[in-house]
Amino acid sequence: MQATNEFVGVVLGSRESTPLEFWIGVEPGKIVQLDDLIVLQTTLPDGSHLTYYGMVDQVTKRFEGNSFDTDAFHVADHSLPVEVSYAAHVQVTRLDPEVFVPPHPGDAVQVVRGEAYQKALYFDRMLEKIPIGFTRSGEPVYANLEFLDGTRGAHVSISGISGVATKTSYATFLLYSLFHSQALGASAINSKALIFNVKGEDLLWLDTPNKNLSAEDQQAYAQLGLPAGPFQSVRIYAPAKKGVATMMPDTGTRVQGVEAYCWTLRQFAEQQLLRFAFVGAEDERAQLSFIVTRVEHKLAEAAKNGKLDDPFLEVEGERITSFRQLVERIDQEFLIRWAPQAASGTQDAFRRRLYSALEHLGHLIRGEEEAVRHSVNWESQQVTVIDIHQLRAAAQMFVVGAILKKAMEDKERKGSSRPLMFVVLDELNKYAPRTGWSPIRDVLLDIAERGRSLGVSLFGAQQTASEVERRVVANAALRAVGRLDAAEAERDEYRFLTGVTRKRATLLQPGSMIVAQPEIPTPILLRFPFPAWATRYTEVNTELEEESDLFNRMRD
Repeated sequence: MQATNEFVGVVLGSRESTPLEFWIGVEPGKIVQLDDLIVLQTTLPDGSHLTYYGMVDQVTKRFEGNSFDTDAFHVADHSLPVEVSYAAHVQVTRLDPEVFVPPHPGDAVQVVRGEAYQKALYFDRMLEKIPIGFTRSGEPVYANLEFLDGTRGAHVSISGISGVATKTSYATFLLYSLFHSQALGASAINSKALIFNVKGEDLLWLDTPNKNLSAEDQQAYAQLGLPAGPFQSVRIYAPAKKGVATMMPDTGTRVQGVEAYCWTLRQFAEQQLLRFAFVGAEDERAQLSFIVTRVEHKLAEAAKNGKLDDPFLEVEGERITSFRQLVERIDQEFLIRWAPQAASGTQDAFRRRLYSALEHLGHLIRGEEEAVRHSVNWESQQVTVIDIHQLRAAAQMFVVGAILKKAMEDKERKGSSRPLMFVVLDELNKYAPRTGWSPIRDVLLDIAERGRSLGVSLFGAQQTASEVERRVVANAALRAVGRLDAAEAERDEYRFLTGVTRKRATLLQPGSMIVAQPEIPTPILLRFPFPAWATRYTEVNTELEEESDLFNRMRD
């Protein structure tokens, strides 16, 4: 695409210009608005040329020559002649070459599109780039893959008000762009994504076309170089239904194509998952962590003595066949022998939390033979959706912690950052809180700090980044915000936003995001396409779904 330049004004001499910012006067009859990319060229004393690229981040109009506020009324009735000053502030994004001198007053300024636009935002330097949306003028915006695949960075932090900021929609769009653009190349087919469906059923239809997708929406995907359709390789899991002996997924409106998941007693012991059953308990200083660690160690030793495909445990010669039986035996005998030195008050606190875990997790930790076949398996497909939205908070915490711990351990055993793994998790402020202790927070912090070297990238979404563990947010290479609460926008976690973009963040509509990334010195307001996959049952193309179900039955 060739650059289309339009003269719009000149650099002002009535206001100071610096190498990094300056003001331009807009010529009568021209329009300059927020987010426009401009270019100007100045001549240096040695005769060489210096090109400035910049983004408009403030636009003002005022009367010149009037002294009083009431003069506006006289101007309106044409009794007082004045001139209108139409000016725009430009934040410099790039200098070519990098000679840091201010532009000269009177230099001609142009608004650019196409190739010059790409150069102004360093897109021309990105070896592998993924489309992440459009500007308001329709120009594609890209992110450097090297800041998502661990080469130079990883992780995405997305913040915004619930229900308005479309955080999860943007996270899934980024994932779709990664898997369906050419950025990942041949490695895309082996890359994996773990998506936790935290609220509603929005993410349970990723493999289904959205019947409300318009021709304009399809054109938007084509302009970004993406196909307009659902995710192509998806497996969906829902928790085993409570109070039912057979393994049935506990689902809502989606019934077909969903598998039940649970853990066997042996997996619970072998993978040392007891700590995740105690999320929300008293913090580490209450010494509960000592008992939890001790009991985990004893259960892991017991798990070594049986066959891997046995769902039950044999502990000290006793066969344990249900989670209830395990809890009761720990309470009655094992705890006394395994942690005799713990204070009685601490043991009682442990027991209270243990029975609370039994209430919330009893249907997820099983000893039936059938349970062996219902582990979450993310190796056989590209995208794995784990539904947790109908679980109680304690059970949600357990599922997220257990799966992420296993995923990180698997990556460490392989000893390679490839294939890549992307984790999408909403409500990050609940799983990695800034205050208090949580074993899940430790896992997420491990992903944030070491995930880059292991090829694991976290796409975390939260209403308030100020309530998320600082190091989790700080390690995110890409930061995006949707609609923000005005008070939240003033917190330190949003200092990457300029004063103007902070104000704009309080007014954003669904489908718009402000995105900051390392190579671009200013945040960019963008919009992203309407999901090409269904996000609720009313968007499902029922005819295609019936045909798919018939095909699957014939194949089986």
